[in-house]
Amino acid sequence: MRTLATRPLGDTGLQVTPVGLGTWAMGGSGWAYGWGPQDDASSLAAMHHAVRLGVNWIDTAPIYGLGHAEELVGRLLKALPADQRPFVFTKCGMQCDPAEPMKEPRHDLRPETIRRECDASLQRLGVERIDLYQFHWPDEASVPVEYSWEAMTRLQDAGKIRAAGVCNFDVGLLTVCAKTHTVGSLQTPFSLIRRDAALTEIPWCVEHGTGVLAYSPLASGLLSGAFSETRMKRLARDDWRRTAAEFQPPRLARNLALARALRPIALRQSTSVAAVAVAWAARWPGVTGAIVGARAPHQVDDWIAGATLALAPGDWDEITAAIKRSGAGEGPACPQDVEAWQWEVGVQ
Repeated sequence: MRTLATRPLGDTGLQVTPVGLGTWAMGGSGWAYGWGPQDDASSLAAMHHAVRLGVNWIDTAPIYGLGHAEELVGRLLKALPADQRPFVFTKCGMQCDPAEPMKEPRHDLRPETIRRECDASLQRLGVERIDLYQFHWPDEASVPVEYSWEAMTRLQDAGKIRAAGVCNFDVGLLTVCAKTHTVGSLQTPFSLIRRDAALTEIPWCVEHGTGVLAYSPLASGLLSGAFSETRMKRLARDDWRRTAAEFQPPRLARNLALARALRPIALRQSTSVAAVAVAWAARWPGVTGAIVGARAPHQVDDWIAGATLALAPGDWDEITAAIKRSGAGEGPACPQDVEAWQWEVGVQ
């Protein structure tokens, strides 16, 4: 097995590699945000391969395939010796109606829901304790976040989870949670296309000692170097990307132009476009690690170099220029843009 360097994930006590494996697409089809049909053997092979290459954490959720992705992770853990098992991060709070699985899931963070989902995840994963348990999205049922967060701390006290974090929370919600218990981590969308968290949530996390897990650093495939307008037309009929905003004109053309602009950097570095995009996200100041998906082992091979790739100052400048030239996405194009914004608004 290969060994990768690790970083502390906030104050959770977890030391994680700069990249983790995401299992969203491994959930398969038949639910609202599926990626089309997926072969379980390929999913398991991808997970085993990532672990062999040194990735020491896997991110999943019960909503991914309505429990199927967690079951696959459980199969992985069962097949590995205890000393080779990766950390497992999962989530709660997205409820799907089994009778209407293609219907938009509702966001439910009632304490009783959190406790019930935790027990179900423990069973599917086949573990006694979840390493990092996270709220998937803010609640939509008018439950005060303080009540939800208290339920998470009780799960810690009960030994069912090692650390607690949140996903997709803004600074306001993070601040409320932090009043009673440190937020171990924030999982937020962050990529060359989705850059807005660099102005708000990531600086908050740095200030408060909260780890940052950047999800979708390849923008769901747009920055993989393999996506194209032709590939878009060939997506499965139930692939959620068919209707996603970043995959529609004129954004699609801008995003693909940005991906193409990474090719010269990849050639100079003797690596892939995907590795460059992952390295950019994983090495942004304040980011602890990037969650990268894969549906087969060769996709892991395509981005794993992003865990160790050191972008030169000239590479950063070239990427910054490409972002601004392409017009892709929103948010600061480089860390210096964040510093300029903070100076302008008086944030010291």
